[in-house]
Amino acid sequence: MNERQPARRPGGRSARVGAQVHQAVTDLISERGYGHFTVGDVAARAGVADSSIYRRWGDLESLLTDVALTRLNAQSPMPDTGSLAGDLRTYAAQVAREITGPDGPAVLHLAVALSSSGQKGLEAGADLRAERTRQMQSMLDRARDRGEHPPDAFEVLDHILAPMYIRVLFGMVPLPPDYIDGLVDRLL
Repeated sequence: MNERQPARRPGGRSARVGAQVHQAVTDLISERGYGHFTVGDVAARAGVADSSIYRRWGDLESLLTDVALTRLNAQSPMPDTGSLAGDLRTYAAQVAREITGPDGPAVLHLAVALSSSGQKGLEAGADLRAERTRQMQSMLDRARDRGEHPPDAFEVLDHILAPMYIRVLFGMVPLPPDYIDGLVDRLL
């Protein structure tokens, strides 16, 4: 007798639960800060059982790491405007919108807290840097292929992303377009 396993649908209930849990974490970070809530608090806010969170993420730190990495790596496609300056301005404006949006500051604070919270946090920070570097490298490689002389990805991180992250972390928002363009101009 050949029993068929039901096909798992991408998305569906699992994706919905994941999104609810991620939003619950982001809301709790905004309201209470890092370290001031439990898996039970997240489950109650998301409307799911604690066991669902433990089964999927294992522990609170793994869940928090997943939220930070997912939210900070959720990027629009890398811009391709035809010039490095245009690409960097467009990319910087996209990042600025993401980190100053409703959940941006909470997610940045979470990433900073995780990066100092032990081995998993260090790994999360390394994963985030690797993903951001990979994203930027595609844009920089295109510029090199066009005959431009792009900086390396860490220079983009140091001169464009880091100043924006610091301003958001310290509540120095909004990030006006002339400020973002100035970061790009100073790098180039």
